[in-house]
Amino acid sequence: MKMKIFLAAALVAGAAHAEPGKVVAIKAGRLVDVVNGTVLKDQTIIINGERIASVGPTASARVPAGAQLIDLSAQTVLPGLIDMHTHLTSDPLQHGYQALGVSEVRAALYGVRAARATLEAGFTTVRNVGGEGYGDIALRDAINDGDVTGPRMRTAGYAIGITGGHCDNNLLPPEYKVTGQGVADGPWAARAKVREMAKYGADVIKICASGGVLSKGDEPGAQQYTLEEMKSIVDEAHKLGRKVAAHAHGASSIRDAILAGVDSVEHASLIDDEGIRLAREKGAWLVMDIYNDDYILQEGAKAGMLPESIEKERIIGQTQRDNFRKAVQGGARIAFGTDAGVYPHGDNAKQFHYMTKYGMTSMQAIQAATISAADLLGWKDRVGSITAGKYADIIAVKGDPAADASLLTKVTFVMKGGAVIR
Repeated sequence: MKMKIFLAAALVAGAAHAEPGKVVAIKAGRLVDVVNGTVLKDQTIIINGERIASVGPTASARVPAGAQLIDLSAQTVLPGLIDMHTHLTSDPLQHGYQALGVSEVRAALYGVRAARATLEAGFTTVRNVGGEGYGDIALRDAINDGDVTGPRMRTAGYAIGITGGHCDNNLLPPEYKVTGQGVADGPWAARAKVREMAKYGADVIKICASGGVLSKGDEPGAQQYTLEEMKSIVDEAHKLGRKVAAHAHGASSIRDAILAGVDSVEHASLIDDEGIRLAREKGAWLVMDIYNDDYILQEGAKAGMLPESIEKERIIGQTQRDNFRKAVQGGARIAFGTDAGVYPHGDNAKQFHYMTKYGMTSMQAIQAATISAADLLGWKDRVGSITAGKYADIIAVKGDPAADASLLTKVTFVMKGGAVIR
């Protein structure tokens, strides 16, 4: 019987969308209830088309006649994972000067492979915070249209920043007269750039409040956008119905970004006690990428990262992890985000180990990548938990990830919107 069940699942593996009206019943040996932070036993999930119709104990479940059965009674079932900081059109083997040879079209095509790898790893939704040539927006639309297979996406288009800052292109000499397309100096220019991103399809606005690790000639801790500029950006973005994600490593840039009203602070490497307090009081989310320090220090030189970038990471990497612990202890809201594209796509779940090592329980880490991320995304009514009415974005693993979240690196089953991916 089980062989027939999984054979039926395999026949639809990789489908972009579920068949309308098709009914599927998943028998879950254990089910992680991320809303209540508990693990339920012997549950059955009924799926109609792309949505969850019901969830409840197997003993009392009413499985409709003709439903496709998927037996996961020996595994733990969870909602599809969400990564709030990805760059799907970025090739992790092409950093620094090596990236100058990658066209915008090639980057978008690379994103097709990255999207599939990300989805097959169990990440059914991502927020893409910056991509060249609006390639991330094209990728999102292609996924939505069923042309390619990938996770649900919220995208930013170009990241917005100052001349010479982290969001500019500083690799070429002056005679090339190259300026990043997201560059905008001053409050009104920054407002205009927000309008431009919205015009061309951005769902979220990404800004660079501070310097960065992988950019040339700046310091991660140095503030770039002023409080006045950030207030203008946030006001314009919120007026247009877009949330704002602020790349910010340094303490002053984190503080001013939160005071400006950003919805999330990305990286937050050098956050101090005041920043943690403000994040908690203002309700700003922290998205701290505490895995990729390993990849940068071990593989960065081979991937073309500049020596100064590797040195910057060596200085702040451990500090970021220590501050993650402080943020958890300080009660800040934290959503899962990894900076995928710095490291190979599909390895997103490697971060769970570090989140639990630096202060979170496994359940808290899972919630950060499900219900919390959905809240920040503005999609809490669509994704983030296995709840009636939401998309049937469902994964499974062997063992108990609520006791050891690192098991999520070994996802065995992925469903997106009622369609079995693997």
